[in-house]
Amino acid sequence: MTANQVVFPVRMMAKVMGVSRSGFYGWIARPPSARATADRHLSERIGRIHSASKATYGAPRIHAELADGGINVGRKRVERLMKAATLVGVSRRKGTRTTIRDDRVRPASDLVDRNFRADAPDQLWVADITYVPTWAGFIYLSVVLDAWSRRIVGWSMGHDLKAQLVIDAMNMAIGQRRPRDVIHHSDQGSQYTSVAFGLRCKEAGVRPSMGSVGDAYDNAMCESFFATLQCELLDRRKFRTKAEARMAVFEFIEGWYNPSRRHSALGYKSPITFERSAQTQLKSATG
Repeated sequence: MTANQVVFPVRMMAKVMGVSRSGFYGWIARPPSARATADRHLSERIGRIHSASKATYGAPRIHAELADGGINVGRKRVERLMKAATLVGVSRRKGTRTTIRDDRVRPASDLVDRNFRADAPDQLWVADITYVPTWAGFIYLSVVLDAWSRRIVGWSMGHDLKAQLVIDAMNMAIGQRRPRDVIHHSDQGSQYTSVAFGLRCKEAGVRPSMGSVGDAYDNAMCESFFATLQCELLDRRKFRTKAEARMAVFEFIEGWYNPSRRHSALGYKSPITFERSAQTQLKSATG
């Protein structure tokens, strides 16, 4: 009735709908209920969280963010308010693989055997390569991911798919984490089976491991990250230059994914928050 009272008389609408005019005017004058007021404030908070996530978070991650902020509400309520505000998260899509196998070399043994469980940091790293399109051509991204915390511990970008791309990513991981006897698991791409990569692993005390050919499960963790990168960054931006793409990827990994983006497999904590929480629990347990 409120929306149509400029067009139709209130008396007529009240008669058609079987309500009294006094009841309608009383409803207009009545202040919002406590529930409606609470929903309005909660919707504003949800909107800020959604905006801070660059419009990528859906109800599960927004619900976790609210809980960490001391706001305990049901997920269905979050879903209802997001729907009313037309707020939606993004859906991940699988990226394109860039594996080029060199049949002339023998790959490393599979030390993982599809068991990607890690009970502590720097026990198992998984690695892979993807590409980032720009108006100036492709730029390639190599990452090293810690299977325990899903943190990107090493990454590099380059203009080609030579072995140095994956060596640079591993060097960053080694420099940041100082691992002891870590397994580095990848596919059988020629970059990982190269002599240069094998020598660097031996020099650093890293144990190379390679999965079977054509088995998507062997790289599921890295593919999951690449799918997140694709739908939350690459599908939503177009890069004029390779330098612009480099900066955007840097900001995504170091400014968003590692420190802030909540991961369902980590109890909706970000990789860095998960690691810090685990360290705090360990210190408390050991006194």
